[in-house]
Amino acid sequence: MPAPGAKPPSPSDDKRWRIVNGTMRRHGYARDALIETLHTVQQSFGFLDRESLKFVAASLRVPLSRAYGVATFYHFFTLKPPGKHTCLVCLGTACYIKGAAGLVTQAEKTLVVRCGETTPNMSVSLLMARCLGSCSFAPVVVYDGELVGNEETNRLQKRLEEWVGS
Repeated sequence: MPAPGAKPPSPSDDKRWRIVNGTMRRHGYARDALIETLHTVQQSFGFLDRESLKFVAASLRVPLSRAYGVATFYHFFTLKPPGKHTCLVCLGTACYIKGAAGLVTQAEKTLVVRCGETTPNMSVSLLMARCLGSCSFAPVVVYDGELVGNEETNRLQKRLEEWVGS
């Protein structure tokens, strides 16, 4: 950890670190800015790697274990680079009852990866969420930020096959 009051150096000369530092500065480098700062890192870089977690923890004077704990607790943080496309399947109660587990099975079969992984060619990341709050449209899948309700396995498979081929 840096000396009290000293700011640790950014992990690289990448200009995106200015945005991250701006977020921390706006909050006075307060410890309770951890989640917002991690959001800024993820928005800027696409994921949270070990170096970014170490930098944020040192800058906000929190233990690395706390930064890592926050990053792994919340489903919207990822520790791996995302694929070009993202498929997020809701596994909340309503979606599960209406067939979301079958959607996950089909997606895993089509992509040849497990939920939470990215295809080896980095084309698609397959993710799951506990609930997206769109229960009346169950089962719900989010493709690159676009929510699709009443999803069916054949449509899911078609979309994923298009993505893998691109």
